[in-house]
Amino acid sequence: MRLVFAGTPEFARIAFDALRAAGHDIALVMTQPDRPAGRGLKLTPSPVKQAALDAGIPVAQPRSLRLDGRYPEEAADARALLESIAPDVMVVAAYGLILPQWVLDLPRLGCLNIHASLLPRWRGAAPIQRAIEAGDAQTGVTIMQMDIGLDTGDMLLERVVPITAETNAAQLHDALALAGGEAIVEALSALEAGGLTPVKQPEAGVTYAAKLDKAEAALDCAQPASLLERRVRAFNPVPGASIRLPGLPDAVKVWRAEAIATATTAEPGSVLRADASGIDIATGDGVLRLLELQKAGGKRQPVDVFVRGWQPA
Repeated sequence: MRLVFAGTPEFARIAFDALRAAGHDIALVMTQPDRPAGRGLKLTPSPVKQAALDAGIPVAQPRSLRLDGRYPEEAADARALLESIAPDVMVVAAYGLILPQWVLDLPRLGCLNIHASLLPRWRGAAPIQRAIEAGDAQTGVTIMQMDIGLDTGDMLLERVVPITAETNAAQLHDALALAGGEAIVEALSALEAGGLTPVKQPEAGVTYAAKLDKAEAALDCAQPASLLERRVRAFNPVPGASIRLPGLPDAVKVWRAEAIATATTAEPGSVLRADASGIDIATGDGVLRLLELQKAGGKRQPVDVFVRGWQPA
């Protein structure tokens, strides 16, 4: 099929590679403008743009697709380009721009989105992290026929991915990216053969995955240890959970922790024990055992190494 692919981060790059491997004709890639990155803040192409350039596929990077928005000339140029291509389908994966109605209507078979949850649970910006934070036992990928709403379109195909008690956001991202690539290839094959049946999302079970906020990184020890442990996994690698420990001027990152169902009357945030097996912190319910940490400006360290260089006041 003749495709336009719209995506930006690594999650989308995996799907792009899967579509190319399946033999689809990707006539154009749309991705976010280059962003400053690294210590030198050098303008850096997105993973999808780099993959497209390596494959010799044309790239468009409009700052907006709204014809009545802040960049109407760029939107008009994008419209003319898409009309000249006349794609069968636009595949969208973590693109980062809202698609106005004219975009949704332009491809012959519409726009298909690869969404990293089992809709209607976790519509919105951060479905991977919110699923872990909430303690969900599973999540997945939904291939959705896009409409003008926020992840409200009809469901076409789903792939389930389990979440274990050890799964962090980086691991779940990679598993969902692979599932998304497989699912979109399967969906396009079925769509071409007329074998996809759109299913409306149920009204029951709708939840929204709010965008991650850096302020959430600081662990509130008044909350239960089980929630804090899930948050550590959900925020690994971004934005990274953090905690303040006595004797250190800055908060430290917590990359791995364990919830211990031990009752304590100590003040939440108190250090109960610190040795090579872990740093035990009192919480609102239970104990949070810190297992891998990182001082400001330092490297990640297992707790046995960390405690050797830490002298609490």
